Amino acid sequence: MARLNKLELVARFVEALKMGGWGVLFLSKDEHPARFQVFKEGSNFAVRVYIWNISHGGKGRNPDEFRIQVTGFDHLTNPAGVKTVILGWWDDAEVFAGWDIRQHLAPLGASPSMQISRASLQDALLNGFAPYRNAKGETAIAIRPDFMGTYLRFLDDLHDSGKVPAEAALLEKLSADPDDVDEAEIDAAVAAARKHAIVTTRKALRALDFSKRILGAYGHRCAMCSTQLRLVDGAHILPVAHADSTDETSNGVALCAIHHRAYDRGLVTFKPDYSVVLNEVMASKLKKDDRNEGLKSFRAGLRPVIHIPPDKKDRLSKKFVVSANSLRGW
Repeated sequence: MARLNKLELVARFVEALKMGGWGVLFLSKDEHPARFQVFKEGSNFAVRVYIWNISHGGKGRNPDEFRIQVTGFDHLTNPAGVKTVILGWWDDAEVFAGWDIRQHLAPLGASPSMQISRASLQDALLNGFAPYRNAKGETAIAIRPDFMGTYLRFLDDLHDSGKVPAEAALLEKLSADPDDVDEAEIDAAVAAARKHAIVTTRKALRALDFSKRILGAYGHRCAMCSTQLRLVDGAHILPVAHADSTDETSNGVALCAIHHRAYDRGLVTFKPDYSVVLNEVMASKLKKDDRNEGLKSFRAGLRPVIHIPPDKKDRLSKKFVVSANSLRGW
């Protein structure tokens, strides 16, 4: 098992946030805890990160028991106005675990450690996140890298839900399959103060599952230009807000950031026969408005037909293409 140094661990954290589409500004570079400003779509907050490697508990321990060993501190701090997180990184599966800083503010004592199960870490790799409740009633949360931003956003609410039996059970169910939990069930089980966090977490998990399936089907390659470079999104063909939209793989297509926006704005589309079409009316208007710089290279970079998945069951549904094109005025 690889053991990463602090700079490598912090780099994994930053990469995780970027993977989920979050922006990251360094407020410190070589400190521990490291400090960052994190932002995405109206969410903007400062974060302090304590981070260590996750390893097995050692000889004689339960084979399912993994932990971080806290070194370099006799106590941890949680200043107001900033989100402070305790993270572990398990390099074998490339997942994180997070512990509630509010439960670890007392003097740490000799050889302090924090536990999580192997099963939770493995479940997070599959499902995005997985809660783990220890014998003392504290809930640790295993986190796939692309879920890190959502975890940070709802940090306290997720850990607090783990303390309430009904909410803890719902978290377990949510982590197994967000489609098995509806908003009525959340209303019935979750305290009002945490409902927004749990509803948004459910939406984020569903989006992650959709995006993961789409990107996997398309080989992480933009269907319109073949770009990879970790700049590709799993995009809905028929927008999420439409009554007939679904999270089926057949309603998805992989698009790079530029072509995703161009598709949503109607500058470019594809037909049921997979041919790519540029909106010539919009192109003429851009030229008239002197906003057509780059249009020539944009046009040249388009594939004549979109890249499609090799597996037929993953290919887009023509009915969604027809509906989406009609909606966008094609």
